[in-house]
Amino acid sequence: MISILMATYNGERFIREQIDSILDQTYQDFKLYICDDVSSDNTFAIISRYAESNPDKIIVSQLERNTGSAKFNFMKLMIEQKDDYLMLCDQDDVWVQDKIEITLSKMKAMESIFGIETPILVHTDLEVVDNNLKTISPSFREAMNADYTKTELRNQVIQNTLTGCTAMYNRALADLITIEPRYMVMHDWWLILIASAFGKVGVVEEQTVLHRQHNKNEVGAKDVRTLRYKIDRVLKYKKVKEAINITYQQADSFLRTYFESLSADQRKLLTAYSDIPNHFKLVRIYRIFRLGTFKNGFSRRVAHIIFI
Repeated sequence: MISILMATYNGERFIREQIDSILDQTYQDFKLYICDDVSSDNTFAIISRYAESNPDKIIVSQLERNTGSAKFNFMKLMIEQKDDYLMLCDQDDVWVQDKIEITLSKMKAMESIFGIETPILVHTDLEVVDNNLKTISPSFREAMNADYTKTELRNQVIQNTLTGCTAMYNRALADLITIEPRYMVMHDWWLILIASAFGKVGVVEEQTVLHRQHNKNEVGAKDVRTLRYKIDRVLKYKKVKEAINITYQQADSFLRTYFESLSADQRKLLTAYSDIPNHFKLVRIYRIFRLGTFKNGFSRRVAHIIFI
């Protein structure tokens, strides 16, 4: 019933703990698909041994050449693998023992309300930990000051609220993932854009993942509530501007990919949003107010207006 998709690259240090935590889940009706992005360490050998020991649970493959980013590896898996339910999995985390059971329960509850034909995405909170699984922040959502209730397309075009390693999505959503987009910031952002445009997004407030932070994280967790973070955003304003600018490119890519399936209002939103950088600053500010495409939180909104 459930396919778990794991993208790996040079993950030998932590991957055993992650696979063990999956094999130890209270819910056992799953298969783990691991695709390696041509690791230069022992990752592929490790996952191959796990597959040999657990042939009914683990299927391993390796790409012909390195893609340069986990998002491309994940997207390949998401395009290829279809099942009743699918979950995304990072190589260096540890899953809480009842993660699958908790997430599936929420998914079933939402399907009972909206129907299995509705594309549904469910995600959860995380506990942020260090290399040794010592707690850094008990709640990723609180540390990031994230508002998981902002599930409309206009909210998601500017700010991703999904952490991919907590996600489960159903077959109706999976069937909408057929090609790699011309541009995407990250695979999980693309996934929640699809859910926001065509279906429903559900949230579990519990922490179901020990989200490990180390120097090789492709996307790290930061406590945005701290003064240090706010000062850093000002000092590194070019990165803030770039983080805003890439959302226009992604919105245009989403519009082109799903144009025929989008409603007239959604097309209008994405067209107007992706066109924002072609105008003077006052017009850009006016556009985000008119479209309601704001980042969450007061300081983020102020920075958005300043650096747009």
